[in-house]
Amino acid sequence: MFKDERKRTYLNPEGADRPLKSPVPHSVLEAARTYRLERFRQQLAEHDCAAMLLYDPLNVRYALDTPNMQVWTAHNAVRYALIFRDGPAIMFEFKGAFHLCDGKPAITEVRPAIAWIYMSAGTRSEERVAEWADEIFDLMKTHGRGNMRLAVDKLEPAGLWALEAKGVSCIEGQELTERARAIKSADELELMGWTIRVCEAGMARVYENSLPGKTEQELWAELHYENARSGGEWMETRLFLCGDHTNPWYSECSDRVCNEGEMISFDTDMIGPYGYCADLSRSWTCGHTAMSNKQAELYRKAVDQIEHNLGLLKAGLSFREFNEKSWQIPKAHQPYRYTLALHGVGMADEWPVVPLHVDFALAYDGEFEENMVICVESLMAEEGSESIKLETQVLITENGAERLDSFPWEDV
Repeated sequence: MFKDERKRTYLNPEGADRPLKSPVPHSVLEAARTYRLERFRQQLAEHDCAAMLLYDPLNVRYALDTPNMQVWTAHNAVRYALIFRDGPAIMFEFKGAFHLCDGKPAITEVRPAIAWIYMSAGTRSEERVAEWADEIFDLMKTHGRGNMRLAVDKLEPAGLWALEAKGVSCIEGQELTERARAIKSADELELMGWTIRVCEAGMARVYENSLPGKTEQELWAELHYENARSGGEWMETRLFLCGDHTNPWYSECSDRVCNEGEMISFDTDMIGPYGYCADLSRSWTCGHTAMSNKQAELYRKAVDQIEHNLGLLKAGLSFREFNEKSWQIPKAHQPYRYTLALHGVGMADEWPVVPLHVDFALAYDGEFEENMVICVESLMAEEGSESIKLETQVLITENGAERLDSFPWEDV
């Protein structure tokens, strides 16, 4: 059902039962891989670190583009990478998975990972963490040129203690990885653009199926389906809600049935093809009925907030100046607000995060930089109402913000 024919054009033009096929040349992916690894090495040089130890699968993907069960390895520390500023990029892969590193030119060497978390090592954890630390230490001596400063993104305490006991100086690495990932190359933007295209095709499927009697989970599955069949990966959240389930926000989608005229509001949080994120939010009515007066009022305010804040963004604008000029959410809506005005995005949500003006006391200093990609947010509700959730993904340029998504707002 397409009341709004503009949205039909986002479906796969080859047919609804066919996956989308990426038109992005392989040379673009290769150029993005080279750029990303160099970004990490630049950060190592700026922070006088010899190497970077990566356990976060998103950082491993960014640096070496070798994914392996990304969600599972996000909570099981069984594979990692060690990248030297002036030396090799070593992937430590678990047994039976070395072939995943084939054809990845950024990887200098593949070694077997030593899994020392309790799930894997049990009562032998102490023995295995010592073996692991010995190997990291020996590599630091061989390739570190006398520098024993090691940036680390995520590490269990036993590993930190074992490295420090051997004289390795462990540096908080998340600042390095977040700063590196924040600035996108033209090739990265092309890859991200394809993820957004797949996401918008998924949103068109959701729109087409937003009919009375469908459950939240059934509709959320339409987005999953388009992502999975078109080469995407996973969803970071389950924020797909309807009717009174939208307020308060942050409930997770359920088997609640959507009724005609109720608001359907969702946040994609979609990790799509090439590992990039499409973080978009939309709201419309079930059955595509005309909005009630209250729904339309809230929707218009949400669009106003998005459009006003978009108009402020440009390279060189400080977070503080943005906050001072940002759209001020009326008091009636503040208890139901989204705490973020905007945030960075790349392979997932990233630095920077700028709070809404009500929460700006929690903010940190910084400014928007050219070629950051930012998601601009709005959540609009009041006591007893449904929630309107809108979000757009934009590129920061010296002249302003360039929208990367184009799936239409509703006409109200």
